Amino acid sequence: MQDILQSDLPDFCRKPTVVLGVGNILFGDDGFGCAVVDYVEAHYPVPEAVCLLDVGTGVRKLLFTLCLSPARPQRLLILDAIDAGRCPGEIFEIDPAEIPPVKLDDFSLHQLPTSNLLRELQETCGVEVRVLACQTGPLPEEICQGLSKAVNGAVPQAAQWLVREYFSRATASRVNNIFAASCEQAGGMV
Repeated sequence: MQDILQSDLPDFCRKPTVVLGVGNILFGDDGFGCAVVDYVEAHYPVPEAVCLLDVGTGVRKLLFTLCLSPARPQRLLILDAIDAGRCPGEIFEIDPAEIPPVKLDDFSLHQLPTSNLLRELQETCGVEVRVLACQTGPLPEEICQGLSKAVNGAVPQAAQWLVREYFSRATASRVNNIFAASCEQAGGMV
């Protein structure tokens, strides 16, 4: 079997930081994660070390690929909407280990088996996994595009949190990698 070259792998396997906006934009507030990705792309420069993707409802395949890949990111952030009984539009973090197993049969991608893949990446593969969630309002009975006022108002807040937590770390990581490479070339002298 031929060895896989690092350059043959997708960006989400090769970059040190991966941010995934998750959700169904045709199902009201469930499109929150995708809206945050769109907002960040429109308002902030994305560092080279960050792979920012709107994965819609296709996150399971991507996470499965990450679990099997010979290269993985150091950090993974999932942006998603969830009904956790909080105030609509409230932003909060969920530890992947704390996603309630009672949601086993949910189609929603922030539930099992997706949560199993997140735990696998964290516990077995050594990837730092975080989930930033937004409390949904009532989800529509039928297809209905667009976020509620409360969840739409949370999009810029989540974008600011993402930039503060991940973009500065990615830039610092890239600077440290460049510095380390230049030290190696100089024979370890600074």
